[in-house]
Amino acid sequence: MKLAPCRRALAAASDVEQVVVHTGQHYDDAMSDAFFRDLETPPPDVNLEVGSASHAVQTARIMERFEPVVIDRQPDWVVVYGDVNSTAAAALVCAKLGVRIAHVEAGLRSGDRSMPEEINRLVTDRLADLLLTPSRDADNNLRREGVAEDRIVFVGNVMVDTLLHGLPRAREERSRERLGLREGEYALVTIHRPSNVDTPARRTAVLRALGRISREMPVVFPMHPRTRDRLTSGDREVLDDVRLLEPLPYHAMLDLVAGARVVITDSGGLQEETTALGIPCLTVRENTERPVTVTEGTNQLAPDPEEFLKLALRSRPNGSTRQPEGWDGRASERVARAVVMRA
Repeated sequence: MKLAPCRRALAAASDVEQVVVHTGQHYDDAMSDAFFRDLETPPPDVNLEVGSASHAVQTARIMERFEPVVIDRQPDWVVVYGDVNSTAAAALVCAKLGVRIAHVEAGLRSGDRSMPEEINRLVTDRLADLLLTPSRDADNNLRREGVAEDRIVFVGNVMVDTLLHGLPRAREERSRERLGLREGEYALVTIHRPSNVDTPARRTAVLRALGRISREMPVVFPMHPRTRDRLTSGDREVLDDVRLLEPLPYHAMLDLVAGARVVITDSGGLQEETTALGIPCLTVRENTERPVTVTEGTNQLAPDPEEFLKLALRSRPNGSTRQPEGWDGRASERVARAVVMRA
């Protein structure tokens, strides 16, 4: 989702050759094809076909398969996105080969090193030559860590570029209509982080709260594979009135987010999307690497199931259109300009 608008902006900004590398670390070929098709971007030039594995194995596979690509292509810059294992792995490879690294979405911090994503952020930002930040708090985080000012460039949120580009298409999908959902009358849920689903007692408490919410309004839960794999028969009984779905394509999911009464999640991206759309969001975590969604957006941290149950039942979209700085649909243009200026 971060790649697509930047790829278009880089193509428009210069005639520089782009080589897109897809790690294949989350999706099979069919899902990957659908992903690129939905985002209206050509398929990647290279697919590393890494697949799912433990963090160490996955990171090692990416490094092993990415290094020959870098040696063969000899890029001037490698642009990495976000905070997944491929972000840190690619940065490690490039740093050791002396290839310059630009990190899109740099500087975000949750302060929670138990999150694998936090480790990936710290490693990548320490190695990157150009740190492209989505929010001013990210700039401040990097300064506190001693990053030189000339390496930090505020660009804004490229996820919002993708959202604004895809929203008309998402509305044409009519996903809500096909599921029999009325705008502003249902809760949308995504829960998948280990802290919420790996421990039986915690998972049961979270799912029981969702079940209670479903007595008051429809609850739609596109379920991540790692969450589904951990469900017990007792968990399924608690979710009896919750509509469990397979993971949805981007536009279908965006249509559901845009029409929700409230979103309950532990995902980072949904905190941003709900803020951009003015939809109340309850983040089932103790912390967030996107504090701007709390201070300037619609997000509330609600780690306690009893708390997010009560908040969900009180939540209503308020029609707010206030957007944090740089959430204007032009962040990818600023990314392209920053990279091209240093090429």
